[in-house]
Parts: sequence; structure tokens; C-alpha cells
Amino acid sequence: MNRSLPNVILGGYGTSSTGTGKPMEITGTHTEINVDGTVDLIEDAKNIIIVPGYGLCVAKAQYPIAEMVDLLTKKGKNVRFGIHPVAGRMPGQLNVLLAEAGVPYDVVLEMDELNDDFPETDLALIIGANDTVNSAAEEDPNSIIAGMPVLRVWLAKQCIVMKRTLGVGYAAVDNPVFFKPNTSMLLGDAKKTCDALLQNLKQRTEEEP
Repeated sequence: MNRSLPNVILGGYGTSSTGTGKPMEITGTHTEINVDGTVDLIEDAKNIIIVPGYGLCVAKAQYPIAEMVDLLTKKGKNVRFGIHPVAGRMPGQLNVLLAEAGVPYDVVLEMDELNDDFPETDLALIIGANDTVNSAAEEDPNSIIAGMPVLRVWLAKQCIVMKRTLGVGYAAVDNPVFFKPNTSMLLGDAKKTCDALLQNLKQRTEEEP
């Protein structure tokens, strides 16, 4: 069992961690946002990438998210999902859950298919993902996850991270993305939060002239 932690996380998927020194210290504070503020950003965005993780699976939040994506698509927004190869409990789990919830296959893309699109993305919405969107993998050569392939959500114009708490993920590595100036944290149970986002969005849509 002499496997490095990134190998355990990703089953050896593209990992090349060589971190031997002290990891970079994360400075700054996180910014929190509420449901209203999140819906404001969603409504202002034209291009949105949703990155689901294990937290979405646990909370069974795929159904309100699928309904919200349908609503946003009808409003003319370009909404896509970015799936990490090992997101969820097992590879392919998120694809199955999203399909069960009625999300069209053509908007569910693998990491390599859209990772270069984040700089042109207005909003990245991360739901229950942590290690798979950790910028330390690319920015800190001494991180235990250095070299691990991740979704570059921090390059989007705005980034909202939906998590139960600010705690670390499976790799037990702090995530600098949470403290970046373009990131806001929407903390709480993913299912309850997604339900609230959907209802808020529906209400605003009904009130539109």
C-alpha cells in the first residue's frame, strides 16, 4: 500500500506529484454569499460551468440542479457541466446521476473537453467538489497534490463554491480557491441550497414582465 495520496485519490490518473518542501501558506479570508446574491450572479452570467463533486452525490442535489439548468437554458444561457474523471464515489457516478435527473448528455463534458474554457466563463458553480478543483495542484510545487489534474475553476470571472463547511477534502489539503478574490462561498447542505436557488430563480422568472 505504499501509494502516494494523489494516487489513492485518483488511482494514478495523470499524477506526478514531486512536492517535498513546505506547501505554500494560504493567506487572506474567504468571502461568503447568500442564495439571493448567488442568483444575482447566475442571472448576470451568460456562460456557466457547473462542477459537481462527491457532495452532490451525498446530498442527492442533482434533481433541483437539473431543473435549474433547464430553466437557465430556456433563458438562452450556455450552461455546461464539467466532470472530473474520478469525481464522486466511483468514475462515471456523476454522469449516471445527472442522466437520471434528466440532464442532456451533450452538456455534460469531461474535464479535458472544457478545461480551457474557464477564462471565457462568466460563472463557475462548484457543488460539493474540493480536491478536484484545488488550484494548489498547479500553483504549489510543494503541495502533496502537485501535478494532479484539476478543473481550473479559479480562472472563471466569478466562482461560487457550494459546500457544507470550509473543511478540507479527502486529500486533507487546504484549497486556495476558497480564498481567491473572485470566489464566494455558499455554505450549507447542497440539496437544501440547490432547492433554494431553484425556487428563487423560479420566482424571479415568474415576476419577469
